[in-house]
Amino acid sequence: MMTADLPKINPKFLQRLKEEGTVKHVPSDTVLLMEQSMIRVIPVLLSGTIRVSRTDAQGKELLIYYIRPGESCIMSVLGGLHHEKSKIRAVVEEEAELLLIPTEKANEWVKTYPEWTDYILSLYQKRFDELLNVVNSIAFQRLDDRLLALLKQKAELQKKNELNITHQQLADDLGSTREVVSRLLKQMENQGLVALARNKITLSN
Repeated sequence: MMTADLPKINPKFLQRLKEEGTVKHVPSDTVLLMEQSMIRVIPVLLSGTIRVSRTDAQGKELLIYYIRPGESCIMSVLGGLHHEKSKIRAVVEEEAELLLIPTEKANEWVKTYPEWTDYILSLYQKRFDELLNVVNSIAFQRLDDRLLALLKQKAELQKKNELNITHQQLADDLGSTREVVSRLLKQMENQGLVALARNKITLSN
């Protein structure tokens, strides 16, 4: 997996990853990182999905992006390299397998392995584009369009149209309230876009 997803990796660097990193299996709903916590390891996701979000002073949460297999969290990478506290919250959404890399090793590799630097830069570009999409959707899209786009994104990540998710979880992702999301979902059901059940939403084909 790592040879396919880390760009231009050579056998020497692959061996270093295996020697210095620790593989860990993590169940869903595990909080990997909290805001204002110190970043001591950088996670590279081998399987599963990680949800990255921000929380405001009132405790309202907003989804920023998802981490997919072969990727890492650029906010964790940059924070770890600069010895800064976390600015995000990272939670395992689907059971995950992680390669955990100590931040001191990640710092060394920036100077000695160009492919590691390439990997970080490619992550930065991808996350920057995703953050622009978040800003654009909040500024220019209606909430019902954002909700439908979120459901489609989750279906793509999980590779299925039947999602086990609550209205509150969707509201948290969108920075909205459960009542508003429930009303919009009911409208979507009336339009034939989704089918609703308890803690379950099925997207129409």
